[in-house]
Amino acid sequence: MIGATLVGLFLLALVAGLPLAVGLGVASIAVLAMAGFDQLAVPTNIYAGIAKYPLLAIPMFILAGMIFERSGVALRLVRFVTAMVGEWTGSLAVVAVLVSMLLGGISGSGPADAAAVAAVMLPSMIKRGYSKGFSAGLIAAAGSTAIVIPPSVAFIVYSVLVPAATVPALFAAGLFPGLVAALCLLIPAVVISRKHGFGRDYKAERPPFLKSLIDAVWGLLAPVIILGGLRAGIFTPTEAAVVAVAYGVFVGMVIYRSIGVKDLFRLLIEAGELSAVVLMIIGVASVFAWAGNTLGIFDAAAKALVEMHPSEWVMLLSVNLLLLVAGMFLDAVSIFLILLPLLVPIAQAMGWDLVWFGVMMTINLAIGQFTPPMAISLMITSRIAGIGMEETFRWVIWLVLAMAMGLAAMIVFPQLALWLPGRLGYL
Repeated sequence: MIGATLVGLFLLALVAGLPLAVGLGVASIAVLAMAGFDQLAVPTNIYAGIAKYPLLAIPMFILAGMIFERSGVALRLVRFVTAMVGEWTGSLAVVAVLVSMLLGGISGSGPADAAAVAAVMLPSMIKRGYSKGFSAGLIAAAGSTAIVIPPSVAFIVYSVLVPAATVPALFAAGLFPGLVAALCLLIPAVVISRKHGFGRDYKAERPPFLKSLIDAVWGLLAPVIILGGLRAGIFTPTEAAVVAVAYGVFVGMVIYRSIGVKDLFRLLIEAGELSAVVLMIIGVASVFAWAGNTLGIFDAAAKALVEMHPSEWVMLLSVNLLLLVAGMFLDAVSIFLILLPLLVPIAQAMGWDLVWFGVMMTINLAIGQFTPPMAISLMITSRIAGIGMEETFRWVIWLVLAMAMGLAAMIVFPQLALWLPGRLGYL
């Protein structure tokens, strides 16, 4: 009865249009009152949920992503990748995917990555005859891989909730699956572009390779410094986020001189506002998770689900469908906070590696970021393109299927995720 009340009130709050944090809070407080718990458990668990050292990386990576977006790094990366790829039918579609992968190694946020690439590339793609719907859908899909390719804000949150999966292990495990998922997008990108002749009739001079490389080198060095420093043990993941901010400020204010003191102040405000929203959800969701665990709701539900689906493959399919549907309506961090208390016991009962499971979850949620109806990355790119989201639907379905191929490869071949962290000694 209490379990049904917890879930029912939360779903009712979402249907009523209440903010996610409010819905989680209302359901949690009501259930704790029914169970006779002292309401001081609410503020105590909110504080406990956010007073964790690894979470300091979230506002830092958010700020780093904004700094690199405004500093002109994205534009220089586009020129460099264009110089490598050249100008041919569908070439800008390939450039969009590759640049998103590079920026994903800096920002750790799918929506931030999609926004940065869309702002730079959409005008060029439209000028060359690419469909607005196709361009917005492709950039949203490619940008979503940023939560899989390290460094990833989603992996940091997962590690906080699942301590058995460390941040270095998750970062290493996400590298190859993230690259595979992104490269799978190249198949529909090229096929669709050639079929519809996107960019066929536009002739442009190829940017000089050496000059483009020199201009882009500061941006290319960012993921090398972040991931190389982590691997060398020079700094922790949280310290890596601070290094990323410091490096971004140096590049933007000293090297490119595209960010002034006033610009930096505005970036600090925007990053603070966005971080406050994320951390508020994390804090209130901690109460939700604590209530469900303390009352035994999630363990009982997980046990019932395992008994209903004794087959590993049937359970895998069920979990993936649940995550895909949830990802269509909620962001990755929220889904981790809501579903992990239920899914981790299932993963343990099935004997799944929790690092591999975290990567599988994250790829699912990356797909959800550009799958209608509530796809946050797709909303952003559609708005930048000046179109309604419905104009992207005919193109997005092929991109969803393509990234699902990458997900399937990681599920069938777990070593795609586990080989690198095992090789580096993280497992």
